Parts: sequence; C-alpha cells; structure tokens
Amino acid sequence: MQLGAFSLSLAVKDIEASAAFYGKLGFTKAGGDAAQNWLILRNGQTVIGLFQGMFDRNSLTFNPGWNQDAEQLDSFTDVRDLQRELKEQGVPFIAEAGDGTGPASFILVDPDGNPVIVDQHV
Repeated sequence: MQLGAFSLSLAVKDIEASAAFYGKLGFTKAGGDAAQNWLILRNGQTVIGLFQGMFDRNSLTFNPGWNQDAEQLDSFTDVRDLQRELKEQGVPFIAEAGDGTGPASFILVDPDGNPVIVDQHV
C-alpha cells in the first residue's frame, strides 16, 4: 500500500514560537500561512506541519499523489481506493473520504490513539 508523502502534523499552542523553535533546528518554511495558523516546514526530506487550533493531538499525515517534495506523482493510489482496501481489512474510520475524484481525505486512529490522516490534494 503506497500512502504517498509523509509528514508529522503537530498541534501547537503558539505557531510563531513553534516556527522559531524548529527554525533553530534547521527547518525552513515550505508552505502554509502563519496568519491562517498553519505552516509546513522542511529540513532535508523531513517535513512537519505546525497547526494552531486545528487538531487536538499530533498526527501522522500521508499525502497520496505527492512525493516527499510535494510534487504530483504521475501514478498513485487514490485516497478512496486506499479507504476501500482498509475497510475490507476491518480498519475503523473516524472520518471518511466521499465519493468522486480529486482531493479528499480520511482519518483513522491507531491502537494508541494517534490520529492518522490520509489527505489527498490532487
């Protein structure tokens, strides 16, 4: 199962303070908008998202259709196909992707309560 690009989505209390902290660790802005309470930071191939007031917990995030540089892949497994495969395996969902094509997402929770977001942007 190919889930696409991986990042860690951090639920932060102060996006500016968090951005400054991760900047000291060598992360640079790769996307997002602090005024909208979200930033994407990169250090080499490591990607983290900072999200203030959007998530209750830190989450694992996968982006079908993207490589680790957020570039669209020529071929990938659609998020709805991934969802269907996981449902067939009995995996429970807390949010599901709708029908259709294009951008969609679903959310699972692992056995330890960690949210897993599969978020397709293409």
